[in-house]
Amino acid sequence: MRMIYLLLYLIISPMQSTITATSIHQFKIRALDSDAFIDFEDFEGKKILIVNVASKCGFTYQYEGLEELYQTYKDQLVVVGVPCNQFLFQEPGNEEKIASFCTVKYGVTFPMTEKVKVKGRNAHEIYQWLSDEDLNGHSDNKVSWNFNKFLLDGNGELLAHFPSKVKPMDKEIIKLIEN
Repeated sequence: MRMIYLLLYLIISPMQSTITATSIHQFKIRALDSDAFIDFEDFEGKKILIVNVASKCGFTYQYEGLEELYQTYKDQLVVVGVPCNQFLFQEPGNEEKIASFCTVKYGVTFPMTEKVKVKGRNAHEIYQWLSDEDLNGHSDNKVSWNFNKFLLDGNGELLAHFPSKVKPMDKEIIKLIEN
């Protein structure tokens, strides 16, 4: 009987995070359609905008604004696109198709990561960190749809979370980048 209670506890109890990172600079993620890794430590001193993206979403047009933001502020900002297929299967393609779509249709030059999960128990550790105040030290954030945006400062600390409807060139984002 004790064994049954132990098993039930392990099944229904929340999983404790093993993430100990104090900044985004402690993470790496595989680059899109490549064996190389994006090492966030390489972006130290620059602000970082991390965006979960999808190619068949009503917000897909935001790729254009993300590229404009990246080109305008690339001396002080890195945009990182993170493909995800968790919202109505709006990123169904493989990594090669995603890379081709972003390059051909929107001229994307900012870094793109492998396709990952951004919510739930199997969320990539970067998104676990971005979404949990106990980990990021700033706020709890729910990734509710494609094109949610997380802005981090030059030290890799979370500054703000923006929902999908906030466009990349929004004055609030620009204000935080310029300050």
